[in-house]
Amino acid sequence: MKKIETNKAPGAIGPYSQGMTACKLVFTSGQIPLDPDTGAIVGETIEEQSEQVLKNLQAVLEVGGAALETVIKTTCFLSDMGNFAAFNGVYAKYFKGDCPARSCVAVKTLPKNVLVEVEAIAEIL
Repeated sequence: MKKIETNKAPGAIGPYSQGMTACKLVFTSGQIPLDPDTGAIVGETIEEQSEQVLKNLQAVLEVGGAALETVIKTTCFLSDMGNFAAFNGVYAKYFKGDCPARSCVAVKTLPKNVLVEVEAIAEIL
């Protein structure tokens, strides 16, 4: 196992790592829409926040030796299922062709009261 660390995605705000590699796989922690440089929440809309989340996810995957194209499974957390269609619109720009398996659930509250969080499992290139 190897811990993934990058300044291109927000640092962990608790007792966890940005991601881990094991058995030729990358497991990311959930990414929320924080600016990696300032730690500030990026965007107010689901579209803006989803863009930042997926950029952060991509950064962690790349440092771990994977890519969006090698993602096997994502788990997506929305603060409001009413944002599902808008979230899908952004998600589809990042995952094309053979999309990964996915779970998408609404939760009561996300860290820092953001609108979206995404985690992934990917194959190392």
